[in-house]
Amino acid sequence: MAISSSRQDRNDRMVAFGFANRDVAFAIGVTLVLGMLFVPLPPVILDFGLAVSLSLSVLILMVALWIPRPLEFNSFPTLLLVVTMLRLALNVASTRLILSEGHTGPGAAGGVIEGFSRFIVGGNFVIGIVVFTILVVINFVVITKGSTRIAEVSARFYLDAMPGKQMAVDADLGAGLIDEAEARRRRKELEDESGFFGAMDGASKFVRGDAVAGIIITLINVIGGILIGVVQHGLAVGEAANVYTVLTIGDGLVTQIPALIVSLAAGLIVTKGGTVGAANEAVLQQLGRFPKALFMAAGLLLGIGLLPGFPLPVFVAMAVMLAGLGLFMQRQAAAARDAEALSSETAQNAAAETARDDISETLRLDDLRLELGAALVPLISAPEAALPGKIKSLRQMFAREYGFVIPAVRIKDEPALPANAYAIMVQGVQAARGEVRPRAMMVLNPAEAPMPLPGERMKDPTFGLDAVWVETDIAAEAERLGCTVVDPESVVITHLTEVIKQHMPELLTYGATQALIEGLAREYQKLVGEISTSAPAIMVQHVLQSLLTERVSIRNLPLIVEAIAEASRGSANVTTITEHVRRRLSNQICQSMTDETGFVSVITMSADWEAEFNAAVRIAGDERNFLMSPQRVQEFVLEARKEIQAFAGRDEWPALLVSPEVRSFVRSMLERVSPMTQVISHNEVHRKASLRTVATIGG
Repeated sequence: MAISSSRQDRNDRMVAFGFANRDVAFAIGVTLVLGMLFVPLPPVILDFGLAVSLSLSVLILMVALWIPRPLEFNSFPTLLLVVTMLRLALNVASTRLILSEGHTGPGAAGGVIEGFSRFIVGGNFVIGIVVFTILVVINFVVITKGSTRIAEVSARFYLDAMPGKQMAVDADLGAGLIDEAEARRRRKELEDESGFFGAMDGASKFVRGDAVAGIIITLINVIGGILIGVVQHGLAVGEAANVYTVLTIGDGLVTQIPALIVSLAAGLIVTKGGTVGAANEAVLQQLGRFPKALFMAAGLLLGIGLLPGFPLPVFVAMAVMLAGLGLFMQRQAAAARDAEALSSETAQNAAAETARDDISETLRLDDLRLELGAALVPLISAPEAALPGKIKSLRQMFAREYGFVIPAVRIKDEPALPANAYAIMVQGVQAARGEVRPRAMMVLNPAEAPMPLPGERMKDPTFGLDAVWVETDIAAEAERLGCTVVDPESVVITHLTEVIKQHMPELLTYGATQALIEGLAREYQKLVGEISTSAPAIMVQHVLQSLLTERVSIRNLPLIVEAIAEASRGSANVTTITEHVRRRLSNQICQSMTDETGFVSVITMSADWEAEFNAAVRIAGDERNFLMSPQRVQEFVLEARKEIQAFAGRDEWPALLVSPEVRSFVRSMLERVSPMTQVISHNEVHRKASLRTVATIGG
């Protein structure tokens, strides 16, 4: 018992070792197949190899019958090459034995070939030649040729349709119908499908070449065997023809039968197409879908059996079988209809019970929605539509630059809009609207000089610049004149980008903030819970919204959470906490404003304005108030705007440098007149930043 247990353990270890190193085992197997082409094999090894070839062929056929979809057997082209090579190697080995030992008798090439020659050929080489020829015709002319043609057409169609399918995935992703994970899965499936059908196109040539090789090898064996038997071994011509032809036909049948099985498996896979399910399920379900056809077939068979000279019992039996199958399918269809009716009734009852949920669904608002007029629908529905892909890239850009993923942009057509108009909705409210020409290009002139271009003149919907919509062939001429040429998709994307930047604080909802917190490391999540407020997540949301209002990236969320936790111990005022967070983010803020020369350009306030602003601040506990007459506020805004516009004309946006006590108040004054201008305090200037004063307000 102990010896038996030890042997079992040893066997288990060997099996486990084989599975753990199956890549090495596969490489060794392929090497052995190549070795059989050159090394003579004894009959016992040849019998084993032929049995392996036949077993693999049957296994491949069974898998082809049961797989639900062709893509689930995407290793078939590789397996087909290996199995074909195995058959050809065995054919070479058997040829060597037949030609060298065929004169000794029918068992010269092993028991498998002898068994086939006795059982199928019956010892008569004429019968063997006829059977072998029929099998070759079936394999080569019927199955292989049809499978090859189907594989070629399938590969061509799949490759031609792949760009459109990929753009459809991008459109669904841009419209928010699927998430990023589902989009990646669909793209991977498309790549696998195109690769599989392309490989099947090439693999079908293996089967065809295998059939041709079998015919050539058989002819060589017959002719060469007769010559060797007559010349070298002194056999009579008739005896040599009988011996060598029987062996050769037996060898040909041993290889042609597995080849026929594998060809049938390849045909089943390529003809499956879009059918889902095992072959028996698909065929029986579709044939049995029409019981009347089965009844008609049964009647025709019975009529044929009644004709003179036909075997009536055979046709009666077949007619009864078809009629019984039709009756069974008819009952199955009736049961399926009853089940469907019951399911429909249940669904109606459930819909009636949950009708009030539809009202809740109606009340739901999309955070971001892009509505398109009728003429702009091709921007998302055409096969070459680029708008959904650009929206996807836009979401990635915001995630990279500002540190949070904006909600999915739902794109829908809106009949109420003019044909060429679009509207951008933020949480159910129209935030912007514009018009584009879907089959034209918009030309902007940076120099603001008259543009001698034929086209429709209107304003750029994003920045209000003068623009001309021109035909596509005129766009090249406009670029040569130094103008900026923009396609309609880019116009919409630019407008959408500016709208999102303006509404980032609103888009950072409580749910989005909670998702950001949950994405932090565990220690930072714990730190959020220790923030000294009754609702720490709300506090984090308000601070992040304040930063986004001034377009400060929140990507460094761990540092922001640390700063909030530090400041919240001494104050619950959001403005005070935000100012502390900005000080901790000083390096990031200064880096974002550094120009190509390495300097941060700033506009300062004169000493008089500084003193007046500091005197207007009133501090009472956590609260800070600003007391300055409206007239003086208006005067300051006008002076600041004058200095800012002098640089804005050159597309330069220097920051306004003020004292820490008044920074938030100055920012609120300039927010409406110049939202692009950054307002920083002396505490937010990082020690490594190099400042360059370019102007002074009131100086």
